[in-house]
Amino acid sequence: MKAVQLYEYGGPENLKYEDDVPEPTLGADSVLVEAAATSVNPVDWKIRSGARQKDFPLKLPAILGKDVSGVVRAVGSNIRSFKPGDRVLAMTDATYAEVVAVAGSILTHLPDGLDLIDSAAIPLIALTGEQLVRLAARAQPGQTLLVSGALGSVGRAAVHTAKKLGVTVIAGVRARQLPEARTLGAVDVVAIDDDAAIAALAAVDCVARVKNGGIFGYASALPEGVPQRNPSVTVTRVFARPDASKVREFADDIRDGKFLLPISHRLPLRDAGAAHALAQPGGAGKIVLVCRDE
Repeated sequence: MKAVQLYEYGGPENLKYEDDVPEPTLGADSVLVEAAATSVNPVDWKIRSGARQKDFPLKLPAILGKDVSGVVRAVGSNIRSFKPGDRVLAMTDATYAEVVAVAGSILTHLPDGLDLIDSAAIPLIALTGEQLVRLAARAQPGQTLLVSGALGSVGRAAVHTAKKLGVTVIAGVRARQLPEARTLGAVDVVAIDDDAAIAALAAVDCVARVKNGGIFGYASALPEGVPQRNPSVTVTRVFARPDASKVREFADDIRDGKFLLPISHRLPLRDAGAAHALAQPGGAGKIVLVCRDE
C-alpha cells in the first residue's frame, strides 16, 4: 500500500511517502479500513521531531497519524457491528496510509450527510476537547470554565462540550480574534494576550485564573514548576483516549449544524511532510490529508 513512514526523528523531510509498504493484518477483533483521509494534529509533528518520545515511544520505521475516515474493506471473525462498504471513523494509530487496521471497539459509523474526507478531522480533536472538559476539568453544570485557544480545533470541541454540559463558558483568544470568538456561542470572551483583561477576569472553576480548589486541565505542555506554584489548584493533563460513542456524537452534531469544525487545507497524503511544515509554526488551521489519489 501507499503510506508515509518515519525512519528517524527530525524535521518534516524525514517523512517518506512510499508505495510498497506492507498492509496491516486483519485480526479477529479488528476491521480493515480503506482510508479516505487522515488529518494532521500537533501531536504528530511533536512525535516526528522526537519531542514526545517519552509519551509516545515508536518502533522505527513507523507510520504516524491518529485519525482515519474511510470505508470498511474486511472485518475480523468476532466483528458483528460492521460490514464491508460501511463508512466509518476512528481515533487510532498508523493512519498516514491507504489501509488502516482499527479495533472494532473504537470504530464508529459515519452518519449520512457528512463528507467522508473532511470527517477525518473529527476524532482526535473532539476527544481531546471533550476529555479536557469532562475528565481533566471535571466541569459540572453551573460552573464557569475558561477555554483558552477557543478558536482552535480542540478549543472549539471543548467549548461545545462544556455548553452541552450546562457549563458557563468563557472563550479565551488573542485580542485580534475577539470578533470571531463571539460566534462560538460562549457567554463571554476574553483576550488572553491582554494583561488588563486577564486581571479583570473573575476567578473561574476550571482552566485559567482558577480559584482556590479549582482545576486546570491541559493537553500539551506546562512550564516547569506550575503545579508547585499553585498548590491550591488541581493540574491535570489529558492524553486523548479512543471513545467511539463520543466521536459519533460529534459527527452527529456536525451533521446537524450544532458544531462547526473548519478545514483550512486539504493536501494529498504524499505531501505529509509539507503539511507538517505548514502546521508546526501554528496558526495554519486544521489540515486534512487525502489518502487516495482518486
